[in-house]
Amino acid sequence: MGASMNLKELRTMSMKPLHVNPLKLSQPMGATLAFLGIKNCMPLMHGAQGCASFTKVLFTRHFNDPIAIQTTAVNDITAVIDGGDKGISEAVENITKKVTPDLVGLFTTGMTETKGDDIKGATLLLKEKQKMVYVHTPDFEGGLESGWSLSVQNIITQLIEPTTQVKKDKVLLIPNVNFSPIEVEKLKEALELLDLVVFALPDLSDSLDGHLGVKQGALSSGGISVSDIEKLGDAGAVITIGRSVKKCGELFYEKFPQSTHLHFDSLIGLEASDDFYAKVFEFLQCKSVPSVVKRWRARLQDVLLDTHFTLGKAKILIADEPDSAYAMSKALREAGSTCEAYIAQRSEIQEAFTCKMQIGDFEEVEKRLPEMDMLIANYHGERLAHKHHKALLIRGFPNYEQVGIGLRYNILYEGSCAFLCEVNNLLAHH
Repeated sequence: MGASMNLKELRTMSMKPLHVNPLKLSQPMGATLAFLGIKNCMPLMHGAQGCASFTKVLFTRHFNDPIAIQTTAVNDITAVIDGGDKGISEAVENITKKVTPDLVGLFTTGMTETKGDDIKGATLLLKEKQKMVYVHTPDFEGGLESGWSLSVQNIITQLIEPTTQVKKDKVLLIPNVNFSPIEVEKLKEALELLDLVVFALPDLSDSLDGHLGVKQGALSSGGISVSDIEKLGDAGAVITIGRSVKKCGELFYEKFPQSTHLHFDSLIGLEASDDFYAKVFEFLQCKSVPSVVKRWRARLQDVLLDTHFTLGKAKILIADEPDSAYAMSKALREAGSTCEAYIAQRSEIQEAFTCKMQIGDFEEVEKRLPEMDMLIANYHGERLAHKHHKALLIRGFPNYEQVGIGLRYNILYEGSCAFLCEVNNLLAHH
């Protein structure tokens, strides 16, 4: 144990050497989702065929929609004799025989990172044939949130064209991976209400929102276009939501210092929503608040009054990705609940939790569950909740049990009302 570890780090750190019943998902899965938020993009996983198949099945079942993804299909022979560039070149050739992607998002796995494949070099060799972005996402470190964040950082570095111009009313919005497609859309609408032109990166609001298209495409069907990404450098502000993507905003600001970086760790609950609108209004130098915003704030205040009788005495265990667990625990504590959280991976946000928190897995969740009233976790928590006769709210990835996952909305005043009422009703009728 390092001498530099302080007591708070020791208190929040799981000493278990492995995950028994894992809560976490891998970095390549986060990268896959990020590239699915770009229009006409093909995510290309550089690894074994099974890694891409598992990712495709998980997200297809979660969203109930087809998921575009290809693989370089590294096997036990090519893993030894190929330095990576041949397999990547063949994969890109096979993709472009059938479709014409605007972008190929290339990302690694644990095996190809261990081999030390030069994906940057492979991408440069193919730059005349296909526009590509490469990301190192080994699955032996990080998780879903960091895979998404690393992808966004590399998209900013490799795609956005340099400029010194700035448009005050243009905003780059960077949500974290836990945002549902409709939450991205609602957040864009909230900013557009203030006469801002908003571009989300990535933008899942029209790619994985479950809409019925004309026909099933082989590439991502919606999202921000590559040409719009290339012109993002003149954005007057970059807004990041969630600690996992804070570095994306810092990187953008470092590259384009004429912009302004606004960061928020959470958008669930009264305090977080107030903070969001206060900073945005200050940036815009707004002196009047839209009536619809005032109305939803008043509704949330009333919901807090109505739900505090049930939530105020509830003990809730949250097991999710760090940014999501932090946001939900903060909102529930605001309503008076006692919360504990298990998060899937290390994160800078763990220092900000105001409730007991550990990095853990479902084995540890089950040990704590008998003392709690409710479990908030992904689909894999369902068996535990039924076994211990606890109320269950399904959040996070994956969710195989319910439909309409992409339409769930729990942010800002309106979404917070829905979240608190849903938790209250589940507890009251359990």
